Amino acid sequence: MDQFTLNLIVVGASFALYIGIAIWARAGSTSEFYAANRGVHPVLNGMATAADWMSAASFISMAGIIAFVGYDNSTYLMGWTGGYVLLALLLAPYLRKFGRFTVPDFIGDRFYSQTARIVAVIALLVISITYVIGQMAGAGVAFSRFLEVSSSTGLWIASAVVFCYAVLGGMKGITYTQVAQYCVLIVAYTIPAIFISLQLTGSFLPQIGLFSNDASGAPLLANLDGLLTDLGFRTYTEHHANTLDMVLFTMALMIGTAGLPHVIIRFFTVPKVSDARASAGWALVFIALLYTVAPAVGAMARLNIINTIYPNGIDGTPLAYADQPQWMTNWENTGLLAFEDKNGDGLIQYYNDANAPAIAAESGWAGNEMTTFNRDILVLANPEIAGLPGWVIALIAAGGLAAALSTAAGLLLAISSAVSHDLIKSVLNPGISEKGEMLAARISMAIAILIATILGLNPPGFAAQVVAIAFGLAAASLFPTIMMGIFSKSMNSTGAVAGMLTGLVVEMVYIFTYLGWFFIPGTNTLPNTADNWLFGIQPASFGVVAAILNFIVAYVVLAMTKPAPKEIQELVESIRVPRGAGAAQSH
Repeated sequence: MDQFTLNLIVVGASFALYIGIAIWARAGSTSEFYAANRGVHPVLNGMATAADWMSAASFISMAGIIAFVGYDNSTYLMGWTGGYVLLALLLAPYLRKFGRFTVPDFIGDRFYSQTARIVAVIALLVISITYVIGQMAGAGVAFSRFLEVSSSTGLWIASAVVFCYAVLGGMKGITYTQVAQYCVLIVAYTIPAIFISLQLTGSFLPQIGLFSNDASGAPLLANLDGLLTDLGFRTYTEHHANTLDMVLFTMALMIGTAGLPHVIIRFFTVPKVSDARASAGWALVFIALLYTVAPAVGAMARLNIINTIYPNGIDGTPLAYADQPQWMTNWENTGLLAFEDKNGDGLIQYYNDANAPAIAAESGWAGNEMTTFNRDILVLANPEIAGLPGWVIALIAAGGLAAALSTAAGLLLAISSAVSHDLIKSVLNPGISEKGEMLAARISMAIAILIATILGLNPPGFAAQVVAIAFGLAAASLFPTIMMGIFSKSMNSTGAVAGMLTGLVVEMVYIFTYLGWFFIPGTNTLPNTADNWLFGIQPASFGVVAAILNFIVAYVVLAMTKPAPKEIQELVESIRVPRGAGAAQSH
């Protein structure tokens, strides 16, 4: 059986499973559509949360950007994992106890203000649409290779699949679909990693293989460092970036995680507050299964690429174009990998132009001939690079699509809930029937899918980079407001709205200054380089600064206005402290 047919069978079977589950779990009420009727078991919710959380950025993109940068890009791992812990400990149980369907629902009621609700809806839409673009782009990358279509065609196929199960099932259908998608993606990610670890180090566990000796008898990471240095690249295991920016970027990912509306709403689906805590713990276990493997996947893939181009060692004759393996040809056909024979010698020269090693001058090479290597292809190409069986290649295709589509569905649900429940039901048309609200939710989700697909045709970066921008927006706007809503009894609506608007506007202005309007090239007012950034802080890291401004403005406005009403303060107290707490100490 040829590879294309095998890909069709495995990917097609996974899609049939997802759509079948959506039909079986079709939502029949708004409670089922928004929160799965609050009846999801904590273990299943933990698995669904992990699938919702581990998007195309985690599955497809993260190992790729770690592979080509090394230690400095471990910030993605640290920030996303630490942020999830922050969310699980500080926010999830309290938000579940509040008992609302959505984040704007909580903000609107806690700050007793329709204005606060509307601003929260605007922030949610900006965050979620930015985030979902990365997922759709990742799905397009996967489709473009494994179904042998263009990335734009892949985007439209992905949007059609998401439409089928997300619009039909709502949160109920998405939850059980995400359970299946987690099983697919974790198996798809782990099996190739195990094979490659065995090939390179003889270790069954990639986590151990990363720190083991390779076939040369030297530690794998030391060997990789040496090869990269010989090719003029920076070492893999050392820190090279701006330390302040690295700290701020990690913090932006952390607090952005805790402000992500599509992850927060997952904790509204369990029966009790204790179940919210339990499902958070289970989700962390399920997330760790992939996140502890990703560094090994990145390092081993980079080593395999170098060894493929230099089969005779760095000092030997490099790979000839005529002899390039099939995986290179396959990915060149997608436009996501490209070579240029700059000196006409028929050999692939691969080194860092900015720091060319001596071998380049000695051989008369004219520059790095790998002109394009989209970071998002690395995990998907990994089984082919390592020469693994065809069924493993098909499995990684299904896993990459599962990761992209599971998160896309969660984001689209957050968008549709914000429009139908928080905007239409709560503000524009409070008398709308449940049937009308369900119809509005499904229509808004369909429109969101269309918008995300169109914008995903020209994403502003790799999947993980686009997602990092969304995290910065969440850090700047929703996270501080949610924190103050839970832990500051006196915070009033005026302060919350002023802070939220300040954080969102400052972050967006900074992003547009250096990145422009994402999908219109050349609209940035300053070049996106470290020399131009404020204090060397990149746009994706600036969310922390905007979040601090959010807090400052909110408390300054609070000091100039009346605190929240007494009944609101009592409500906040009841969320944080169970009734009767402290009674034993009063006697």
